[in-house]
Amino acid sequence: MVGTGFRIGRVLGIPIHLHASWFLLFALITFSWVSYFTSEHPQWAVGQHWAAGILSSLLFFGSVLFHELGHSVVALRYKIPVVSITLFVFGGLARIGREARTAKQEFNIAVAGPLASYVLAGAFYLVARAAPDGGMVEAVAAWLALINFALATFNLVPGFPLDGGRILRAIVWQVTGDYTRATKTASVGGQLIAYLMIVVGIYSALTDELLGRFDGIWWAFIGWFLLSAAQETFAQVAIRNTLAGVRAGDIMSPELPTVPRSISVMDYVDEIVRTGRRCHLVQGAGQLVGLISVHAASKIPREEWTTTSVQAAMIPREQVHVTSPDEPVLNLLERMQTEDINQMPVVAGDRVVGMISRDTILRVIQTRMEMGKVEGS
Repeated sequence: MVGTGFRIGRVLGIPIHLHASWFLLFALITFSWVSYFTSEHPQWAVGQHWAAGILSSLLFFGSVLFHELGHSVVALRYKIPVVSITLFVFGGLARIGREARTAKQEFNIAVAGPLASYVLAGAFYLVARAAPDGGMVEAVAAWLALINFALATFNLVPGFPLDGGRILRAIVWQVTGDYTRATKTASVGGQLIAYLMIVVGIYSALTDELLGRFDGIWWAFIGWFLLSAAQETFAQVAIRNTLAGVRAGDIMSPELPTVPRSISVMDYVDEIVRTGRRCHLVQGAGQLVGLISVHAASKIPREEWTTTSVQAAMIPREQVHVTSPDEPVLNLLERMQTEDINQMPVVAGDRVVGMISRDTILRVIQTRMEMGKVEGS
């Protein structure tokens, strides 16, 4: 649901991104804290109010990042790849390459985030107690202790996509042995919580009661985001069920579009325009030597298309990601998403027997879901 945004660095090998919406939230939170510190500490200089506000915002988002790293460290321990962590208007999101294989893994990954936030809450509380009363350090640390405690506690609410929803899924999964049932339970819980937040938020915004107008609008937006995420989780279960038992060999295309390695990129682009095919195997001396696609060709500057050969632009054979006819399509789709691959050769032994693309998989999902509706009607 959230794009990658602007990359700002790596932590533990995980790319960290800032979504465009983060800058809006950073500004809003900073101004809110500056107003709060101005009201509560009028004896401070103006520069202190701003320094405390900016420092609080930076440490708040650092706390959100620490929360997501808690999930990520445990996921990495289970050999689950973490593609990236993105900070955005509603907090943070760790993009994990695949789902946990067992209920225990799911539980441990989910609970690690709130535990990390509780640890931070305790650390900031100790700093606040040790700092001089009325000073900037004491004020900022006290707020961050409260915020981290609230962040951890809110995330334990039992509904998707919150950590509490994943903990609930792990428990139901462990008890019933049914991953689909467990996910549906957590998704429904998330939708109920989201609807409650939207109703309370709208009521507060219209009446200026309960939360107040501004907080009411914010709660309604958060509720809308949680509702969308919970519904998306429910859809992911449907996709998982739809692809159950389907293997790459069942849906691959047996057609193997090829081009010689000696042609120019310009000639290859003409071939794309003529046939509409976006990916080709590259041959040389009757052997497969690589893979060329629209994406690979687009990396070559346009003015060099006529002088650059396909061999210079292609992905060499040893770097080409491949699948086998027996690989489950669900696993294959997860791999393609994690590795950001759109097309993949299907290889049996040392021979290419077909091609498969993400578009093909998505069409299969759409068709099977439509047929399911027809059968159920």
